[in-house]
Amino acid sequence: MTQYIVRRVILMIPVVIGVSVIVFILSRVLPGDVFLAQAADSGITPEVRQQMREEAGLNRPLVVQYVDWAAHAAILDFGDSLWNRRSVSGEIWRAIPVTIQLTSMATAIALMIAIPLGVVSAAWQGTWVDYLARLFGVLGLSVPNFVIASLALTYLAIWFSWSPPAGSSSLIDEPWRNIQQFVLPSAILGASMSAAIFRMTRSTVLGSLREDYVRTAMAKGLRQRLVLYRHVLRNALLPVLTLTGAQVGYLLGGAVIIESIFSLAGLGQLTLDAIRNRDYFIIQAVTLLAAVVFLVLNLLVDLSYAWLDPRVRLA
Repeated sequence: MTQYIVRRVILMIPVVIGVSVIVFILSRVLPGDVFLAQAADSGITPEVRQQMREEAGLNRPLVVQYVDWAAHAAILDFGDSLWNRRSVSGEIWRAIPVTIQLTSMATAIALMIAIPLGVVSAAWQGTWVDYLARLFGVLGLSVPNFVIASLALTYLAIWFSWSPPAGSSSLIDEPWRNIQQFVLPSAILGASMSAAIFRMTRSTVLGSLREDYVRTAMAKGLRQRLVLYRHVLRNALLPVLTLTGAQVGYLLGGAVIIESIFSLAGLGQLTLDAIRNRDYFIIQAVTLLAAVVFLVLNLLVDLSYAWLDPRVRLA
């Protein structure tokens, strides 16, 4: 097990380096820069703008810039924001609790909806229950979550004269306001995420139901519910777990549109503002963080295989 983990961690290194190189190049390819954006707001002259670029080191060769940034990023020093001169690490630490809470709530809602619904749909295959569940899955995959979010905000305001409070309050200091701010975006993200997990759950449960051990258990007189949840579901969870890990990675990378619609100051909103302002250092740091989180989640998912299925051996 230890050798497997060490080997996987070593294999992550070239992936992280590759992501950092690609993001570094793509951020520099964007037209304009942060100082041009500031010049549009404050009337900075071209001479002053050039001087600011030199002070920030943006006039150096790209290879030199990348090596300097990567060396500092390796010790978690991402420099200062080119837009507001604040620490990039500080900006990320202020934003990441919002995204983590949003992701955690959305994932919990998605799993509470998708797994029971997938099991019921598979067990009642071909009935009206199955058709309704599959309709939910198709709608969840077809309708973008930002459309649902916009409609929800509009109709809640029209019908009930209510909308979530703006901003991101602390769960500890203002728990009720925090719940009001997060429950709707989490539910929308969770419903969208649950559609894909539901389809995977239904598919894997259907496959497991056709196995010989299920027919044997049913022939012995075991109740269908016991067979489904004790035997079938556990064997069917491996692909579901893989998909869930990937979905959580995507959400942690930044639910940009949802955070923007609901004015949540998370990583998605931070990244969107950085792209708009051409703030290279924040774009690079958030993307690199998202890549590392995605890789770590995949590793944790793989390690959980051996716990879910004793037949799996990690070597």
